Amino acid sequence: MRILILIAAALLGGCTFVKLTPEGENVAVLQANEISNCTANGATTVSVLNKMVVNRSPDKVALELRTLARNRAADRGDTIVVASPVRDGEQTWNIYRCRR
Repeated sequence: MRILILIAAALLGGCTFVKLTPEGENVAVLQANEISNCTANGATTVSVLNKMVVNRSPDKVALELRTLARNRAADRGDTIVVASPVRDGEQTWNIYRCRR
């Protein structure tokens, strides 16, 4: 039984669970120094599972958080900027409208 759990964890560790939506594809990810001509339009806090039997790869968790933030920001802006570090599978992003 233990071996099955380890195999499942290894297989799931390579999976990406969050898919980018067509709307999310239109949301850029920029750095704070790149948004001087943009209008702030709120923030979004997103979360994903960071542990499934074993801890998931921090890079995969960060990628999924960024993807989820882009999806969620699509109805309020066209750009996101990270506002907090990843903590326990959660992260906050600021939303901006940069394209006129």
